[in-house]
Amino acid sequence: MSKQIKMRKKRIRNLIFIFSLTAVILSVSTYAWFIGMRTVNVSSFDVEIASTDSLLLSLNGQAWDSTVQISQSTVNSASYTGNTNSWGGAGLFPISSIGTMDVNSSRMQLFEKASLTTTPGGYRLMASRVKNYKVGEETLPAEQSGYVAFDLFVKNFSGTQYLEALDQLDEEAIYLTTDSSVKVAETGVENTGIENSVRVAFAQIGRVAGTTTDAGKITAISCNPNAEFKPSVVNGTTGICRTAQIWEPNDVDHVANAISWYTTSCKARKAGTDGANITFDSSYTGSCGTVAQDSSYPTYAVSTDIASTDNVDVYDGAEYNTYTSSAKLTAYPYFTDSMKIETGTSRPTFMTLAPNSITKIRIYIYIEGQDVDNYDFASIGKKISVNFGFTKERYTEGDIHYTTPTIPDVERPVISLIGSDPMTVALNGTYVEPGVTVNDSKDGVIAPEHITTTGTVDTATAGTYTITYTATDAAGNIGTKTRTVIVK
Repeated sequence: MSKQIKMRKKRIRNLIFIFSLTAVILSVSTYAWFIGMRTVNVSSFDVEIASTDSLLLSLNGQAWDSTVQISQSTVNSASYTGNTNSWGGAGLFPISSIGTMDVNSSRMQLFEKASLTTTPGGYRLMASRVKNYKVGEETLPAEQSGYVAFDLFVKNFSGTQYLEALDQLDEEAIYLTTDSSVKVAETGVENTGIENSVRVAFAQIGRVAGTTTDAGKITAISCNPNAEFKPSVVNGTTGICRTAQIWEPNDVDHVANAISWYTTSCKARKAGTDGANITFDSSYTGSCGTVAQDSSYPTYAVSTDIASTDNVDVYDGAEYNTYTSSAKLTAYPYFTDSMKIETGTSRPTFMTLAPNSITKIRIYIYIEGQDVDNYDFASIGKKISVNFGFTKERYTEGDIHYTTPTIPDVERPVISLIGSDPMTVALNGTYVEPGVTVNDSKDGVIAPEHITTTGTVDTATAGTYTITYTATDAAGNIGTKTRTVIVK
């Protein structure tokens, strides 16, 4: 077996999910963020997700597989009945979040522009919470226009013990792959910087035991708030709803036009009573902090509603206009591309999953309005592509200077089922054997005469039956695969 083939197979085994998305920006607004970007529409894009042997994925809590595909056209048909997935609605509007969860609604808290006016040293920031949450006993509203949101269910069966109580120390580390990226698509316009403001948030809602087969219970996973509105365990469902992990791609990339916009519009803001009113010229003096290519800077994201009386400027923050008294802005600790490429023991965990569990994760994709790269003309970029993946491996071959040894052909043939598994047949119906395909790393496709099928299905008797497939390659290595057939 060649080194190239082995390395490719090893890489595939290490992947947990691979997402591929393309967001198309159709309109250019007059202003960016709270400075504008108010009509950034989403066209169709596909999501492809792949998993390792110890993980299965689902969009509906019932059909589990190692790969899942979702797109704008299939988001509802591929998902479960009653889902609240959203593909952006009327368009992507720059919003802001620090990943805080609304436990009562099992949704991430998001904030949008409420009003805008210029200040002598920037722009007055007013923000209101996006109404994607419920109050009291009212019906949960739909996710609003302006961002992408969908549910992904992950079955992790790397262990046999399931610990119901929520303790992150009991969970398994997951890492972001080094080839994860956000960039301008081939049909887009480069050097506008729109790709530098994208955020992808991963909000773990809750989990159940990995042995759970009731799809209704799986899709209904929520934060399970108790009387104090904290996650709890209810009927075997463990609420999680910890602050979402948010990935900031391209954290050290800043196009020249974004830097020029910031340098031109931002002025340092005075502290104390002199700088209390942002409409006064006397509240500002001097230059703001420097923003330069190849350096990472914090995003002071919105953490709560902001009124005009709060006197918040979009550039408030120690790194920008030096003003640190705007309590409603928070420097969010994103997981950045700079962290992604760290190696060995320095490689940080991206998120954790409990062994022998099924976890409901709500994924949000949006443009962060408070990102310094989100300037007036960024939307001219038109089209971006987002790709990311997860791995369980802390080290790569390069981290340990791995050299592939010469290994004899001892790998078993790989059997792939044709058709579904489990397969359902109606009582007194007809079972038609779908068959399999078999490939070997050395011999290629295995001929049918080297494949045997054992097991029977009695369609006259309701029950669960197992069909076993066995294949042998030229070196005598044997591979097996089973299919579950349910007669009901």
